[in-house]
Amino acid sequence: MPPIHRWQRVLSPRAFATEVTDTLGKGQNVTDGETLVSAGGSFTLGFFSPGVAAKRYLGIWFTLSEDVVCWVANSERPLSDSYGALVISAMGSLLLLDSSGQVVWSSNTTGIGSTSVQLLESGNLVVSDESGGAAMWQSFDHLSNTQLPGTKIGKNLWTGADWQLTSWRSANDPSAGNFRYMTDAEGVPQNILLDGDQVKYRTGPWNGLWFSGVTEMATYSDMFTYLLTSTPSEVTYGYVAKPGAPFSHVLLTDDGVFRHLVWDHSSRKWKVFFQGPRDICDHYGKCRAFGMCNANAPLASFCSCIKGFSPTSPLLWKIGDTSKGCRRNLMLDCGNGASTTDGFVVMEGVKLPDTHNASVDPSITLEECNTRCLANCSCLAYAALDIRGGSV
Repeated sequence: MPPIHRWQRVLSPRAFATEVTDTLGKGQNVTDGETLVSAGGSFTLGFFSPGVAAKRYLGIWFTLSEDVVCWVANSERPLSDSYGALVISAMGSLLLLDSSGQVVWSSNTTGIGSTSVQLLESGNLVVSDESGGAAMWQSFDHLSNTQLPGTKIGKNLWTGADWQLTSWRSANDPSAGNFRYMTDAEGVPQNILLDGDQVKYRTGPWNGLWFSGVTEMATYSDMFTYLLTSTPSEVTYGYVAKPGAPFSHVLLTDDGVFRHLVWDHSSRKWKVFFQGPRDICDHYGKCRAFGMCNANAPLASFCSCIKGFSPTSPLLWKIGDTSKGCRRNLMLDCGNGASTTDGFVVMEGVKLPDTHNASVDPSITLEECNTRCLANCSCLAYAALDIRGGSV
């Protein structure tokens, strides 16, 4: 991948054509052709048409790259003409009205005092009660197909709030598509990509620094701080751009690929930082139980069984059907304490298995984990939860 150049953020000359503001107050509106621009010029809110000109949407995009729309208000209900307007109601809700004055979209907020709306330099659109300054609603809590620095995906386990990316139906239709990208709150947290209800891809579990199956996160840790929160009340993932880092965003495409992109000022293009799935082995469960996948192997033989296992169906395996996975050559001798003949095979350079049903105990050592696993007939493997201490 070409190097990503750090650069000074500048506002597009187009934004200076008319007086710009980042704030909307009661009695004011934003009509089609008008915009809100964040204080530093990084983001713009306005009306756009991704495909059919007759369908208009209210959205937020990067000022320097208008085709990258980060958030859409009325993704399921496009306006049929260019006479829409964004206003603040008497009760303090942010409303998108069509040409007949009908409400197409609403923030469903109620303000005690005067309400204002501001587009922040982070790309977050915030509805605030001016009497107390508290945020009543923000676009960062209502994600589209894009994750920006400062947003999070995951779950609040107490309130039930669920933040996830949802793909567009197509490049020209921002209504909900078939793919979702989220943080799996069960077991050891990891991010997963769903096609409908089926897992298509997973990042591998969080190892204390990054997701174990996304090694590129380590390469570019000088640009970004990755944040995984796992508490009894919340399991979420997000990232923050460090000072001097270029613009970036995570995009879930309409064909089911998530990409972390960064802006390269020298070429004025978005560069792929990492993506998933990246190859055939990145697809969920490609070689099934106890199978190993090697993307560099010939297509007909990218799956193999780990040491001590053989194909469950040798005939199917020979014709390239690995759906049955692998099985043990010898039954386990677990539960016999020190007299057991069982052991472990060290696996290096692989994505850890799915940890959705993994048991976690951060208080024990790897040696203690080894002992526990040998004594538990349902334990298949073990690994370090956190590699910050040097464990692998």
